[in-house]
Amino acid sequence: MYRIGFSEDIHPIITGRKLMLGGIEIPASFGLDGHSDADVVLHSVCESILGALALGDLGTHFPDSDPKYKGIASYILVEEVVKMMEEKGYKIGNIDIQIACASPRLAPHVLAMRRNIASLLKTEIDNVSVKAMSFNKVGAIGKGEAIRSQAVTLLIKN
Repeated sequence: MYRIGFSEDIHPIITGRKLMLGGIEIPASFGLDGHSDADVVLHSVCESILGALALGDLGTHFPDSDPKYKGIASYILVEEVVKMMEEKGYKIGNIDIQIACASPRLAPHVLAMRRNIASLLKTEIDNVSVKAMSFNKVGAIGKGEAIRSQAVTLLIKN
């Protein structure tokens, strides 16, 4: 049996925080605003898996009203979601991720993100696609006010 999930996450850019994308720190003079470490990539990964499993969204499982999630590293959320996936008897078939940001340039970091995400999802790197786009100065993303990530996941029943 196969299940497909889709998700999108967007966070505004702020100064004074590290920029975490795909579970790795990206050198930048800014980070993203959010209750956790605001890693939009890992958030979209989590929600696409939760969606494929029909288990709701991140806020259902890790509410921002709960202080224990304040500043939490998003890789911990991924680990919890992977446990839910495994408990339901599924594994990653593949995942396709698109990151939209005006800066910094992400091409030099794509392979590291793919490796990290594959490790977190307990799958092969060939099952993880990460692409980046700039939005060509259009809208909040293109003007450098926010970063967005979208993920589509195919789950396969073990």
